[in-house]
Amino acid sequence: MRVDRAAVDEVVRRRGCSCTKDDFLPEKSFKSWGNYLQALIETRSRFLNRVFTRSLDSTEIYEIKARSQHEMKKNLSRWDLIWFCIGAVLGAGIFVLTGLQAKYVAGPAVVLSYMVSGISAMLSVFCYTEFAIEIPVEGGSFAYLRVELGDFMAFIAAGNILLEYVIGGAAVARSWTSYFSTICNHQSDDFRIVVHSMPEDFGHLDPIAVVVVSIICVFALLSNKGSSRFNYIASIIHVLVILFIIVTGFPKIDTKNYSNFAPFGIRGIFKSSAVLFFAYGGFDAVSTMAEETKNPARDIPFGLVGSMVIIMAAYCLLSIVICLTQPFQEIDEDAPFSIAFEAVGWSWAKYIVAAGALKGMTSVLLVIAVGQARYLTHIARTHMMPPWLAQVHPKTGTPVNATIVMLTATAIIAFFTDLGILSGLLSISTLFVFMLVALALLVRRYYVSGETTTADRYKLIAFIILILGSSIATATYWGLSDENDWIPYVITVTSWFLATLGLRVFVPHARNPKLWGVPYVPWLPSASIAINIFMLGSVDGTSFIRFGIWTAALLLYYFLLGLHASYDAAKESGEADTANGFE
Repeated sequence: MRVDRAAVDEVVRRRGCSCTKDDFLPEKSFKSWGNYLQALIETRSRFLNRVFTRSLDSTEIYEIKARSQHEMKKNLSRWDLIWFCIGAVLGAGIFVLTGLQAKYVAGPAVVLSYMVSGISAMLSVFCYTEFAIEIPVEGGSFAYLRVELGDFMAFIAAGNILLEYVIGGAAVARSWTSYFSTICNHQSDDFRIVVHSMPEDFGHLDPIAVVVVSIICVFALLSNKGSSRFNYIASIIHVLVILFIIVTGFPKIDTKNYSNFAPFGIRGIFKSSAVLFFAYGGFDAVSTMAEETKNPARDIPFGLVGSMVIIMAAYCLLSIVICLTQPFQEIDEDAPFSIAFEAVGWSWAKYIVAAGALKGMTSVLLVIAVGQARYLTHIARTHMMPPWLAQVHPKTGTPVNATIVMLTATAIIAFFTDLGILSGLLSISTLFVFMLVALALLVRRYYVSGETTTADRYKLIAFIILILGSSIATATYWGLSDENDWIPYVITVTSWFLATLGLRVFVPHARNPKLWGVPYVPWLPSASIAINIFMLGSVDGTSFIRFGIWTAALLLYYFLLGLHASYDAAKESGEADTANGFE
């Protein structure tokens, strides 16, 4: 009996298990070497098309989403979101980086570092919330930037979003080993394989981190509702442990430990805030779940903004407790809270704290796994990444391929790389993407193609350039100068203020949010841009070199594959003809 091969391929594809060349490179440019050579010749014109072509809200919500073949299940409520946000954010940085930053960078003033990074995060939360309600799709900031800043900027952001998730997951997984060793009364390296022939930052191999990431992968693949139930339980236990730390820790405080409050000065505070921004970074993963939320307009503001207020307060209280219970020089950099209780004579409490930290970091890893897969899914829907990664399993409603690929990368990084390297690079990626989202919100409010006049468009561009330029000048002077001369800051900050005021006065609003919007536009988005860029000025130079290498790799991939694949996909669907850029 003759079997119809095409029919078999179609059945396999519908089941979400297809793995052929057409699933990876189905576009016209890759059908033959001749087509690919012609595509490379047309690189310049294609690149200009992608730079100046913006997507539409409707394209992201309907057409792009349909490329996954199966729908995500809308079964998340506001309480699912608030617990996902608590699970994603609360516990990552506070348990992972607080000891390191308090001991070597900020001292007891680490509480101010958490306040600075918390304010910056809250400004970003407002921007993300408006976008998530207006464009409720899995792509999160990637989709928002495609609509407002075009394909190319969205791709650069996408690469950094994925890097942020992989590095963040790897950092938490390695810290999981540190707290596990505390429960077992061992040092972290007792559970790691130390390879002396490798560089110090890469020679402490962590098999436990790989096992933990693998288990998380199984949970993330099953279903989003199942992941939510697991997150509920883990987050509730985690919150109870945090309350235990605060309530039992305050009676043990010694105000003498605050006598040298800021031993590293104001630079230490801001340098630490740039790294500790990682502690607030999980909320963007929750915004990717808008497509699976029953009522995004009602539930997302409640879930994101409400939970971030709670988290910021908890971080400040926890950092006060850790720095008042023992001198900052004696804080343990790997498992600070567990060892702090041991230092005050409560050895039994360190096991409760370590167990709670493990629960918290487990829920963080789960939300990271869910969020990063959904980012990659939407990126693959646009063909900037192979569309094979966009396949959604028909039964579980989860992006199987994207989940496995992202968590495999997370496990590899967690196995090799030291936490110090991960934290600096993570901060750059996160701050860069959040800055772009705030910039995109300004464009969304003040520019609509075909409606905004040419004069208003040029004024908008000029004011945005001034906002960016003054913010970069402030950050650059801060990062490169050791002097305390305040005159340059007066000039740059005044320039930022006047540019934002000019945008408010001279450029009319082109669009108002339909359901929920960021208040005090353009001041809040402009402040978000300025603070994010300023904190970038506090990141070490080595991390910027690594960031440059990663960006170069992204550009190489984009010009060889991603540009041509996304151009063909847009041309085939008519997307390029319906969405105009800054014209």
